[in-house]
Amino acid sequence: MANYSFPALQMVPAVGDTIVIAGGCGGIGRSLVAAANEIGLNVFVLDLQCSIDDFPVPQGVTAFSCDATKPADIASAFQEIAKNVNAIDHFVNLVGFTKEQINIADMDDEEWDEIIDGTLKSAFLLVRAAIPLLRKSASPSILNTASTFGVDVPVSGYGPYSVAKAGIINFTRVLATEEGPHIRVNALAPGLIDTQFLKGGTGRAEKSSRIDGNRVVTTIPLQRIGTPNDLVGMMLFLASPAASYITSQTMHVNGGLWS
Repeated sequence: MANYSFPALQMVPAVGDTIVIAGGCGGIGRSLVAAANEIGLNVFVLDLQCSIDDFPVPQGVTAFSCDATKPADIASAFQEIAKNVNAIDHFVNLVGFTKEQINIADMDDEEWDEIIDGTLKSAFLLVRAAIPLLRKSASPSILNTASTFGVDVPVSGYGPYSVAKAGIINFTRVLATEEGPHIRVNALAPGLIDTQFLKGGTGRAEKSSRIDGNRVVTTIPLQRIGTPNDLVGMMLFLASPAASYITSQTMHVNGGLWS
C-alpha cells in the first residue's frame, strides 16, 4: 500500500500577517483582537473614538478613530494604515447595530436609514476602501458579519437590522465573484451572543430588548448563549491557509439555533 504524507494544515493566519478589524472594540471584536495579537498578527483596529476610549486596545495593536458611516473618516483611517504597511492580508468587518425595537408599520424613515446605513452601507464603504490594499497581498481575505437574523426573524422589531444582515450575505457573494480568484470573501453569522450588542452595541445608547435569553436557550441544541470566544476560532480559520478553497460562504455559528 502506498504511503501518503499530508502536510500539517495551518489553521490560523501566518505570523506577521496584517489584519484590519473594523469594530474591534466591540464584544466580539475585543476577543478577536486579543487572539490575533496573541498569535503574532499585525493588528489594526477601526472603531468609534468613544469605544476606543472605553476599551483601549492591547499593547502592540494600533487603533484609529473611525465612524464607518462617514466616507471621510474611512478614507483617513486607511490612509493612516497605508503609512504603516504596504498591504492588508485580512479585513474583518464587525460593524453593525440595532436600536429600540420598532415594527415596520410604526417606523420612521430616519430610524430605518440609520440602521441600514450603519450595518449595510457601512460594509460597502469599508470594503471599498480596504480592497486596494488587499489586492497587494499574496493571499488576502475578507470576512463580513451577517447574523442568524439574516435568514430567520423570530422576534418582531428587528426589521432594518434583519434586512441589512440578509444584504450582507449577498454582498459577500457579490464580492467573492467580483474579487475572485485573488481575494477570498466569506461571512460569519453569529446566533445569540452575550455582548453589549443585545442592548444596542458598543459605543451606542443602551436600549431595551425583546429577546428573552432564558427562553431562547431552551431552543438552542447546545443549551446556552454563545460567547465571543466561541466565534474567534472560525474567524481565524476563515483567514487561514487551511481555508484556501472557501469563498462566498456564510458560516453559521449559533449552537444549532438555526441550520
